[in-house]
Order: sequence, then structure tokens, then C-alpha cells
Amino acid sequence: MNSDHFYKQTEEYVTALFNEHQNPALVFHNLEHTLAVVEHTKEIAGHYYLSENDMMAVYVAAWFHDTGYLFTGSNHHEEKSVELMRVFLKDFTQDEKLVNKMEECILATHAPGKHEGLLQQIICDADTYHLGTREFKVANRWVREEHNSSGVIMDEQEWAVKTKAFMDAHQFYTKYCKDLLNKRKKKNMKKIKTKAGENGHDNHNLSLSDMEKDKTGLMSKGIQTMLRMTSGNHLRLSDMADSKAHILISVNAIIISVILSVLLRKLEEVPYLALPTVLFLLVAVTTIVISIIATRPKVSGGVFTRQDILDKKTNLLFFGNFYRTSYEDYNVAMREMMRDADYLYGSLIKDIYTLGTVLGRKYKLIRLAYNIFMIGIVASVLAFGVAYYFYHATPGNVTAPVSGSPF
Repeated sequence: MNSDHFYKQTEEYVTALFNEHQNPALVFHNLEHTLAVVEHTKEIAGHYYLSENDMMAVYVAAWFHDTGYLFTGSNHHEEKSVELMRVFLKDFTQDEKLVNKMEECILATHAPGKHEGLLQQIICDADTYHLGTREFKVANRWVREEHNSSGVIMDEQEWAVKTKAFMDAHQFYTKYCKDLLNKRKKKNMKKIKTKAGENGHDNHNLSLSDMEKDKTGLMSKGIQTMLRMTSGNHLRLSDMADSKAHILISVNAIIISVILSVLLRKLEEVPYLALPTVLFLLVAVTTIVISIIATRPKVSGGVFTRQDILDKKTNLLFFGNFYRTSYEDYNVAMREMMRDADYLYGSLIKDIYTLGTVLGRKYKLIRLAYNIFMIGIVASVLAFGVAYYFYHATPGNVTAPVSGSPF
């Protein structure tokens, strides 16, 4: 089984499930949460250098662990998730041992659940990763909104008491997450304990400054997911545009080869077809040229200065800005950018904007190429028909078919 292909198929299948069965009530347990769990699973698993089979097991479990919410709600959704996973895996593997390992990882996410072995610990820690981050406040608000949408309404203090009980019972299992997240988790627990003993209300409104307070370079889950999905969508649109251009180039290359190898040799016998043939050839060549221009890469200078970094003018995420720079200079610049949240956010936003402007130009040219090809091929066919008709309608011309087809 090809791992890359399998991973891609898993991602596409689960994404399609969430898109086809959208539930506005799932404010937290949605595709965004699943994407975050997948990323955290990769992060934790990468620390432990898992075997290929073990990595595959936690990867699939991360993608499927909350799919049951789409069909059953919160009660026993893990069992439904396992059922959906098994249906998907029928076309990929008959390794029941591997499938069982995936199933155990999904079932382990039930709280409280069994967490036997490293794989189950990894998926559980990835699922509750937010408890030890600055995103806890936002995530907890989403969980409350999702809970209240079920009809059992809790005010802020009641929810704080419930959250406190959950966090008291919770623990991170892997040493990696204990070292990384426990310190922040204790701060989050302290705030929840304070709130659970208050009668007042806390302001849960999320401001941009709240999401950007982390100056260590770690972005909030929501912003991270938004930027990743936007960049991914732009790249997929770029691939689609390149594919459309390739189709035009291939089709017109075939047309040109047929005209040059067959039709031009017949023009001495059928000279009245010269004008339609030239028109057909011009349309094909023009379409190919525009398609090539649309997909032709544009590369910038490939160097930046120290002042560019200080002024935050260079987007270090685009290869065209650094491919001629030494690794040492690039390494220093990247580390400086990662320490500056504003610079990092700005680079990601600029990268998305640049992709968008390139896409706009590319699709404009491809649309032009398709229009020329569509109109030109119709005009060429009509020109062939008109030339043939008027030539044979002229007195003195031979009306019998000319031996040998010009096509």
C-alpha cells in the first residue's frame, strides 16, 4: 500500500464527510478541530520516531476520531467513528491487526478511557492538546456553545464547574506533552477554578489581540487552520489552472502536427483550402502561446538584505526571495521572523495575497486562451465549409471529389 496515496485518500475522504454532512451545531467537533488533532498527532508522533505502521494507525485514527459526531451526536460517537473508518479501509488493507490498532486508538479518545500503549496516549494527548495552550479559552467557549445547542443550557459559572471537573480528571500521557503543555494547563485550570467560584460573568468575546498575544511564534488554532486551508485552496486552484493549460497545449499541438504533416501537402491539389488552413493554424499557435504564458514561472532576484528583514519587507516563505542567499543568512532571517509574530503573520498573509494575484493573472490568460480556441475552431470549421461550398459552386470547377482527403 502506497503510504502517500493512502494518506491523501484518507484526508480527502474525511474532509468530504464533514463537507457533505455539515452540522452548524458542531461548533467545536468539526473539521477544524479534526485538522488540528491531525497536526498535533504528527507533531507528537514525530517526536517518538514511530514505525510506518504505527504512524499510519495514529494518522487514520486522528482523521476519523470525531466523524461519528456527524451521525450520532456526542453519545457513543467513537463507535460510529470506528464503523466509518472500517468501511473506508475495506478498499485499502486487509491487515486486521493494523485496523484493530486504529480502532483501539479511536476508542481510547472516549473520556475517561483506557490509554494502553504509546499510540493511544498520542491520540488522546493530540485530542486534548488545547487544554495546555493559549487557545483553551476560545476552545472551551466553543465546547460550551456546542453543548448548549443540544438543549441542556448551562450558564458560564455552571460550565466553569463542569470544565473544572473535567480538567481535574484529565492528564497528559506522553512525556512530550507533559513537558510542553502542563505548565500552561495549570494556568488555565487556575482561571477556571476562579471562575467556578464566582457569580459574575466573564467576557468571552475574542479579540484579535487575544489571538496574537503569543509572541513565541505559535499561532492560534483558528488562524493557523484558516491560513493553511486558504493556501491549500489557492495551490489546488493553481494546479487546476496548470492542468487546463496543459490540455490546451496538448490538443493544439496535435492539431498543428496534423496540419503540418497532412493538410499542407494537399494544398497544391486543393488550393481553395489555403485560407481556412492558415486560419486554423493561427488559432492553434495563438492558443498555445497564451497557455504557455499563463503557466510560465516568474522568478525574482533570490536575495534579500539585512535591512529588508528589519523592515519586514521580505517574504521568507517564498523561494524566489531567497534561493540565491546562503543558508546561514537564511537561517538567521527565518529564526528572527519566527520570533516576531507580526512578521510571521504578515509573511503568511502576503504569501496568500501573492498566490491570489498570480492565480488572477493565470486564470485570466487561460480564459482568453479558451475563448480564442473556442471561437477560432468554430470559425475555422465554417471557413473550410464555405471554401469547399463556393469552390464547387463555381462553374468550370470539378465537382467530383478530389482524390485523397486533405484530412
